[in-house]
Amino acid sequence: MTTNQITDISGFFTLRNGVKMPYLGLGVYLSKDGQEVTNAVHWALEAGYRHIDTAAIYRNEKGVGEGIKTSNVSRKDIFVVNKVWNSDQGYEKTLKAFDKSLKQLQLDYIDLYLVHWPVTGQYKDTWRALEELYRQKKVRAIGVSNFLKHQLEDLMESATIIPMVNQMEFHPYLVQQELIDFCQQHQIQYEAWSPLMQGKVFDLPELQLLANKYNKCIAQIVLRYNLQKGIACIPKSSKRKRIISNADIFDFELSEADTTYLDDMDRNHRFGPNPDNFEWSYVL
Repeated sequence: MTTNQITDISGFFTLRNGVKMPYLGLGVYLSKDGQEVTNAVHWALEAGYRHIDTAAIYRNEKGVGEGIKTSNVSRKDIFVVNKVWNSDQGYEKTLKAFDKSLKQLQLDYIDLYLVHWPVTGQYKDTWRALEELYRQKKVRAIGVSNFLKHQLEDLMESATIIPMVNQMEFHPYLVQQELIDFCQQHQIQYEAWSPLMQGKVFDLPELQLLANKYNKCIAQIVLRYNLQKGIACIPKSSKRKRIISNADIFDFELSEADTTYLDDMDRNHRFGPNPDNFEWSYVL
């Protein structure tokens, strides 16, 4: 994994295996399947995004696939991310779930496939399936989501391929610097979900002060913060104006002091589930 200079929306982080992962992407969690998510994908690709993140549990793979298929951007230029859901974990079930997702997306391959959550007693077998998909070249890269340090260490004990990406909740109230450092040490690209704290960043006066200082909006400050820390991010939106605005982060740079200031806002506060304590497993 190498951190390239942050230049423009076409920039990327290079994963351990040499695959280029665009550092800014569109998240589609809660975007409705059909026209809503298809439009969001179209608008993002028109705005220069080349990274689309979905998951089986989002139930919008078909619309995402339609957006990719009907866009004016070549498939090979789009970095598509998907995730295997909890109820589909285990070796054989993961392989079947992958094939189902591929069909829904109308794609021949997926660029990055992730284990969505570290389901106890399952994620090692799930990881073996991801390694097999990688060997078969059905995916260009494999990784995990919501894995804490001890779960990564446990997985890496038996893995033949170390995860290339760890997608985690990350924002000014949940920095987890020790986990970031561990991932960097092992060349695991860190990626943020919920970088805008499920919209709560807009309620923080400290962030409004920074926005005023740089003549930017709060979302742009936070997303720029992600990239300057070497963290890929996938802000979600189904609104065209917001999708375009979220990408307008390449004409300024946060000072080192302001990056540290944002780090120091850390409260170890999660807006999503704790990877050590999640008990839901909706069946797809």
